[in-house]
Amino acid sequence: MSHIVTPDICDAYPEVQVLDPIFINFGGHEEFAGPIRTVKCFEDNSLVKQAVTEPGDGAVLVIDAGGSTRCAMLGDMLAEQAAGHGWAGVVMYGCVRDVDILAETELGIQALGAHPRKSEKRGEGQRDIPVSFAGVTLTPGQWLYADSNGILVAEEQLDLER
Repeated sequence: MSHIVTPDICDAYPEVQVLDPIFINFGGHEEFAGPIRTVKCFEDNSLVKQAVTEPGDGAVLVIDAGGSTRCAMLGDMLAEQAAGHGWAGVVMYGCVRDVDILAETELGIQALGAHPRKSEKRGEGQRDIPVSFAGVTLTPGQWLYADSNGILVAEEQLDLER
């Protein structure tokens, strides 16, 4: 895939949706892109743990954690599993932890912030449904593009060579 520069993508594709600028880069890859797959959960990362053990096939795992800043929904072990299973990145509408290790992980990770407390494990949540946060509805199958400038969503894979 070509180098991802979200300002250039916005110029070439004015129809893309741009998430509100509330996310921070935590992963070892500052830019990433792929088809969206989703998890919706709140302060329970059981379905996140399940998703990262499945083949990612270059997809981006978008997690609607309700914007909670009371616990982390992804840490070093789950991030390493995601990287090892071929996920391109994770966008977390919530918090992460183990940030020094996340920065060394071969994965794109953007989240609202860091929190040292782990989440609950109750097996609650939903997978592969549309989720809405940061002013955008993200639907499985759409394409997400992220870099240090921001996060974009397109209806389909874009030709970044044009």
